[in-house]
Amino acid sequence: MPGVIPDSHADILKKKGFAHMATVGPRGEPQSSPVWYEWDGEHLLLSQTTGRQKYKNLQHEPRLAVSITDPDNPYRYLEIRGRVASIEDDPNNGLINALAKKYIDQDEYPWHQPGDHRVVVKLVPEHTTTQG
Repeated sequence: MPGVIPDSHADILKKKGFAHMATVGPRGEPQSSPVWYEWDGEHLLLSQTTGRQKYKNLQHEPRLAVSITDPDNPYRYLEIRGRVASIEDDPNNGLINALAKKYIDQDEYPWHQPGDHRVVVKLVPEHTTTQG
């Protein structure tokens, strides 16, 4: 949905903030955790492993919300709510390695675990709220 991200807060998507990703668990309980993100101009891209609860939650309920606090001003934030447009395999760890470069200036994500299967979650923004 073009125009969902307000111009006044679009800059936050280019920064190295943390997106607090909220999903709905199998018993209807919320789960939230901070994650790295990338913005491609249309989708918020999130890297997940298929063994994590967040991934399992998205299999059950594809709606998701993230809130991103501006790292330069903690009283300013952007919340994005939407649906997962797709979950795509990332067999070469392309997104998580790009995020490692962005966030910690390393060419490869240093915390890979044996057996990790990475996917790219693409969130389509449907609604936003802002402050600051």
